Amino acid sequence: MKITLAAFVVLFFALSAEPLLGGGGARAEPEPVLDSGGGKLRAGRSYYIQPVPIPPSGGLEVASIRRKCPLDVITVQEDPSLPSLFIPINPKKGVIPVSTDLNIVFSDETDTGCPHSNVWRLDDYDNSTGQWFLTTGGVVGQPGRQTVRNWFKIEKYEESYKLVYCPSVCSTCKVQCKDIGTYIDSHGYEHLALSDVPYKIQFL
Repeated sequence: MKITLAAFVVLFFALSAEPLLGGGGARAEPEPVLDSGGGKLRAGRSYYIQPVPIPPSGGLEVASIRRKCPLDVITVQEDPSLPSLFIPINPKKGVIPVSTDLNIVFSDETDTGCPHSNVWRLDDYDNSTGQWFLTTGGVVGQPGRQTVRNWFKIEKYEESYKLVYCPSVCSTCKVQCKDIGTYIDSHGYEHLALSDVPYKIQFL
């Protein structure tokens, strides 16, 4: 009788401990990115990426600074910001989670005079400044080695968010993981570029 009771006690505690071990190792879903009003960021919907704290006007724009095309992604202080779309690696996902590979696309269809797309991408290394700038001319989807520079992530940063370049779409690619910050060039233009200091943002 004592042996049976001991076995029962061991089995009871083993079963009780199972949920604490994660119930088979199931991973929690990443939390959704929220806009400034507390709503979940939706795939394919237009938002304004704004710095924190929000200025009276301005935001993100494109401009032909280093060359005519493709256009660089820059910050502006007076002009209205261009609206952006976020397209996750799984296009069936209706909500944008943090730490998830996604494409960023300026949704403005204004004629820029460039044949390139409005899809963000990381440009080649700029030897003259020692910077990796964000530019346009990427493609949506098609994850893999050829498109690895088109993928970004949104991460939680303090009470707001930041953009990160750290794509997971190519397991055999060697990529550097860095925050997206800003770089002011010799003409006073403020570019988005890889940085040790993140560009703190929220979504309107």
